[in-house]
Amino acid sequence: MSLAPALNPALASALRELMASDAADDSGPAADIDTVTGIGGGSISRALLVGAGKRRWFVKVNDADLAEMFAAEADGLQALAGCSALRVPRVVGHGVRGRQAYLVLEYLRLHPLREPRDAVAAGRALAELHRVRGTQYGWQRDNYIGSTPQDNAWHQSWPKFFARRRLLPQLTLAGRHGDHASLIAGGERLLEKLDLLFAGYLPTASLLHGDLWYGNAATDESGRLALFDPAVHFGDREADLAMTELFGGFPDRFYAAYRESWPLADGFAPRKTLYQLYHVLNHLNLFGSGYRRQAEAMIATLLAALGG
Repeated sequence: MSLAPALNPALASALRELMASDAADDSGPAADIDTVTGIGGGSISRALLVGAGKRRWFVKVNDADLAEMFAAEADGLQALAGCSALRVPRVVGHGVRGRQAYLVLEYLRLHPLREPRDAVAAGRALAELHRVRGTQYGWQRDNYIGSTPQDNAWHQSWPKFFARRRLLPQLTLAGRHGDHASLIAGGERLLEKLDLLFAGYLPTASLLHGDLWYGNAATDESGRLALFDPAVHFGDREADLAMTELFGGFPDRFYAAYRESWPLADGFAPRKTLYQLYHVLNHLNLFGSGYRRQAEAMIATLLAALGG
């Protein structure tokens, strides 16, 4: 059965090998690939639902030079899977075949995070993830936020980590991508004053999803919080919560359940703006100047709170 143009022969061969091995570890003999369906999976990679007999896998495909992005995603998923409160798709394998990179994951039947009971469970589950702690801020490898490289070099200081490994790289990229002189000037002033936002506040180095917007979370058939597409690192748990509010938001009961499980410290509001600024700058760099005014307004708000 031909699956072209969905899969080229080299990629189809690689997937058959992985899926045959995965099926052998599961139950019974492997069947050949018989269905390939394009599905929603983000704006960066092509997402496919690949079937072989009664089994299904979720497959991401992109250019071969983005193989490291899939390796980083696999690493992040495996880290999240260490938290028993979460449902995380199992990594079947990843690699390069011909001109294409691929990532093969367990296919999960997922549902939007809408039901009140599921929202409460999700808030508690995220708090459990954040109780996984590190001794420094950063991660064992660099990864990606969207398709933007994310530097995770270790730091003992969270403000220094966030300044040097998050805001500064985004401001540098903005300088390369367009005429953003006023935005960059404001961002540089903000970097100089950043320590003031953390006066009296020393965040736990919590394991973070790192890109926790509504589209990267769901519930499985049992109602457990399912997370995917991570940009993991150890950092301030408030950064995950800030991201949940940026593009659509989670149900109110999610936030109430989280705060009941682990209350937030005073001063969250300006720090939330700071953490959201990182993602807005990233969207500016990925998708263009439509995000510039929002980024400039956020920087102005933060500078005003810090005395200009």
